[in-house]
Amino acid sequence: MADDSSGHEAPTRRDYMKYGGVVVGGGLLAGCAGQSDSGSTPETSYSVTLSPVGEVTFDTVPETAYAYNPHYADMAVAFGHGDAIASLGAPDAYTTSMNYYYDAVDGASIESEDLRAVWNDGVDKELFYDIGADVHFQDPCWLTSFTENWDQGDIEEVRENLGPWFGNRYSREYTQPPEGCREGYRHYTLWELSEQVAAVFREEERFKALQAESEELFSTIRANLPPEPERPTVGLVVFSDDSFRPYELNNPGFAKAHLRPFEAQDAFATSDQTYDENEGGRIDYEGLLEADPDVLLHSQGISGFFDVAAIRETLENHSVGSELTAVKNDRVYSSGTPFQGPLMNLFQLEMTAKQLYPDVFGEWPADGSEDTYPEISADEQLFDRQRVADISNGDI
Repeated sequence: MADDSSGHEAPTRRDYMKYGGVVVGGGLLAGCAGQSDSGSTPETSYSVTLSPVGEVTFDTVPETAYAYNPHYADMAVAFGHGDAIASLGAPDAYTTSMNYYYDAVDGASIESEDLRAVWNDGVDKELFYDIGADVHFQDPCWLTSFTENWDQGDIEEVRENLGPWFGNRYSREYTQPPEGCREGYRHYTLWELSEQVAAVFREEERFKALQAESEELFSTIRANLPPEPERPTVGLVVFSDDSFRPYELNNPGFAKAHLRPFEAQDAFATSDQTYDENEGGRIDYEGLLEADPDVLLHSQGISGFFDVAAIRETLENHSVGSELTAVKNDRVYSSGTPFQGPLMNLFQLEMTAKQLYPDVFGEWPADGSEDTYPEISADEQLFDRQRVADISNGDI
């Protein structure tokens, strides 16, 4: 933090908002009860429970972990076990989005060349034997429904010969799992799921410390939201093939954990158009202009999949796209990824705060062409980078 002339620390924007408004009480993001009060590695076996896999027993803390989606890798990095991650579905694209944020956290990184690519026109079971993981961070219900060559027998084979499954896929969009998995299936918040992954690594204390930082940020945001009539209309989309796939802004599921707390108005929900984001519906330029959001957010804009700076230029040069209010007012932004763990969520909350409410939280200083999280002065930061890095590195 910057020092003032008297030698005392100057108040940051985070401090100003924290103490300048009514702070929401703690516990809003609290998850389910932790598995242990100790952050040390036990010498005996321990169990962690997660739907739909049930109670899973570990003899030792996993040293090698399979992951498909990056939020599990982000959880491992957050709790000091990033080196355990051996795979991702698409390492190049996923690590691009992760390292975008990690560049701002001392000691956090993940390299694509160290990871095996899981997806290659399917998921090859032999890859699991090649990796030899102690735990598989993937929902088996999703794997058997998403890939034709997997059935329950394959799931049991991997569990018995290699290591347990530990994943919950359908909490991300808060959707129903496939038939055969629905009875008793539980949906978790981001922090509930993170707590269980922390328990797998016996890092309950790091989880508690990091969750406390998240609760403070959440309270700061909630205490400083403008009155509802002053909040912008927001359109969340993905642009490809010269059309737009609209997404709901405030629906449940941790995919929207960086958007929902801001309670902005969903531009599509207030228009005459109806859609289901899980059905993959699309709209053209005219359809987007009909909704005409004040702010246009491109989902997964922070990734290796999309070039939002180029997309913005395409909109500016299009006869209809150039008429959009968000384009005219230069409010087309790269938005975060729905595949977010606890570290990524902190940054994505700060990023969204600045994109939606710059008059309150400060301007978002990036245009979508950057490869790393933009440098934000200490007085404009909404959470303490060094504290988060210390927690991740074990200095609780």
